[in-house]
Amino acid sequence: MSITEKDVKKISLIVLLALLALLAFLIIRPVLLSTLAGLILAYIFLPVYKYILKLVKSKTVSAAIVSIALLALMVLALWLLLPLISQQVFELFKISQNLDMTGITKSIFPGASDQFANQLDLTAKNTFSTITSSIINSSISLLLNFATISLHLLLVAFVFFFTLRDADQLSSFTSGLLPFTQTQEKKLIKQFKDITQSILYGQVVAGVIQGLLAALALYIFGIPNALLLSIVSLVLSVIPVIGPSFVYIPVTIYMMITGDPLLAIGYLLFNIIIVSSIDSVFRAHFVSKKTNMSQAIILIGMIGGLFLFNVLGLIIGPLILAYFITFLRAYKDKNLTSFFES
Repeated sequence: MSITEKDVKKISLIVLLALLALLAFLIIRPVLLSTLAGLILAYIFLPVYKYILKLVKSKTVSAAIVSIALLALMVLALWLLLPLISQQVFELFKISQNLDMTGITKSIFPGASDQFANQLDLTAKNTFSTITSSIINSSISLLLNFATISLHLLLVAFVFFFTLRDADQLSSFTSGLLPFTQTQEKKLIKQFKDITQSILYGQVVAGVIQGLLAALALYIFGIPNALLLSIVSLVLSVIPVIGPSFVYIPVTIYMMITGDPLLAIGYLLFNIIIVSSIDSVFRAHFVSKKTNMSQAIILIGMIGGLFLFNVLGLIIGPLILAYFITFLRAYKDKNLTSFFES
């Protein structure tokens, strides 16, 4: 079989495109997470942008208002919260070092040996010491690398701005790249839209609401170091199955041990009745009904994404898995057969 000049041109074009794609990836890789963060935030705040657009009648002005507000909020949050978090981490460290785990272990397990209780006390204090040292070092590192962080925040803001402003053109360009028939394309785009909305709104937004309610409970019941525990609750609330229970259960036990059982029971009931109800209301509506996607898949995607993309992987991980499963379902239902047979 001889290779014609036309075949050589096709191969040359493919090689050139592959080379350019590789170079483009190498250029984008250092700022990939910032770019993805800007895209995800733009999707979340798209309804806000559209609402402002109705008022100001200008895409550029509307996108600028939302972008400046978001950037100012992020910078202000970092500047104000980091010193407070570091202070509360140090206070939590002091509490943990003064906590008599030996006596607590003996009161819960009367038959426990002194050696076991002492070892548990030492292990708990070393664990707290490692965690708090890591958080404090990370906070100091963030402050020292403020210029680099500011650069990444500016990039997030620029990507956010242009994605909002040019959302229609980006949508048309992306759909034009898909190698499917119009029917297949519409069906897949609808499924992708449902998946994206369910994960971003069902997991992230619902998780934030749940975390804020958990934070409210910490302040209402006067829990020490409420700011630090609120941030931990906020992060854990985004993760399915785990949730804020990993904060409010230990806090309840601590309150029971320190001698305020009635307040501890009230705090626990508030979390069980109000905070945990977000799972059955928001997540059930967005995730289960709209996508028929298992919570296990979302959890696996979040944990795997966390290892691969750091914190942003909590969102990117489940999205990638969900999109992949959507393609598999479409192929199983023969919706993509014509594409593979062509």
